[in-house]
Amino acid sequence: MFDHVKFGVSKYTVSKAFYLKVLEPLGATVVTEWPPNGVEISQPQGSVSLCLFQTEEKPAHLHIAFVAESRKQVDAFYRAALAAGGTDNGPPGLRPQYHANYYAAFVLDPDGHNIEAVCHAPEAIR
Repeated sequence: MFDHVKFGVSKYTVSKAFYLKVLEPLGATVVTEWPPNGVEISQPQGSVSLCLFQTEEKPAHLHIAFVAESRKQVDAFYRAALAAGGTDNGPPGLRPQYHANYYAAFVLDPDGHNIEAVCHAPEAIR
């Protein structure tokens, strides 16, 4: 739905490492960096990116949801986020209040932003 999301972070190095680790299960990597402290992260051949930059401003917390292609990716995102220092804000699972196949996980990033990975597809048949 969006082209890119750009927001300021209080600790650039910490946030950059956090997002690279968290988004690794979704295939995202650094697209470009700009001095002194800015980065654009996207999936290969992606048309959507996340941009972070160092700032001392204190905006309201954000909620950003990333598309996951499978429930396994949501699970991997959640594990990666916790390992990278994120705080649990809702473990992987169905959220039927949104729709029957809404499978998501929520974590808080180092600045308290609510970060989500969501898969809208039904569970894969094994």
